[in-house]
Amino acid sequence: MSTRRSAFLRGLWAATPFSLVIAPFGLLFGVVGTEAGLDIVEVMGFSIIVIAGAAQFAAVQMMADHAPTLIILATSLAVNLRMAMYSASLTPHLGPAPAGLRALIAYCLVDQTYTASMIEFDRAPQQSLGEKIAFFFGTVLPVCPLWYGSTYVGARLGTKIPPEFALDFAVPITFLAMIAPLLRTPAHIAAAGVSVALSLVLAFMPYNSGLLVAAVAAMVTGAQVEAWTERRRAA
Repeated sequence: MSTRRSAFLRGLWAATPFSLVIAPFGLLFGVVGTEAGLDIVEVMGFSIIVIAGAAQFAAVQMMADHAPTLIILATSLAVNLRMAMYSASLTPHLGPAPAGLRALIAYCLVDQTYTASMIEFDRAPQQSLGEKIAFFFGTVLPVCPLWYGSTYVGARLGTKIPPEFALDFAVPITFLAMIAPLLRTPAHIAAAGVSVALSLVLAFMPYNSGLLVAAVAAMVTGAQVEAWTERRRAA
């Protein structure tokens, strides 16, 4: 039990720095949601049910632009495709957990909990299943409740938050902080480079649909570079 408690506390400590960007990120979504015409129940429903900041921002922005429903759904799905990759990479570590617990893990799987957990599991893969589960839920505690709470505050305050607070800094800072430590292989670097380049080149496409193309191209590039790297190692 003490080892699980220690793992939980390590997870809590590992994810706590993300609170510095989760809070303004949630505040900003609350503000954006209310400005887009959503009421407090709809804004909170978005954050509690979807619990995927980037997809939420994309969906609300396109709803405000009166984009077609299919485009909104496709873009949100493309933005969240990374969750499928997150799940696949966590399966060797958390896959043996009971089905109900896996469902709860899947719900709490966000960028921050994934990043902190994978860094820990790569560092110490010999940990027991119980320790890994405890660590994962330790990362959840400073992330998910803060996301709900800050969204609520942002929705309540709305435009009362001074623009000089520059809450929108939280979005790029969050992803830079998460992605940078994971760019450890040529496949990761190639995928990131292609996604950035194509996102910029295709920015002219309507309803941010260039992101769909960039996401698919990045995944294909990463897979091809990984396969090429494996062939070179085997040669």
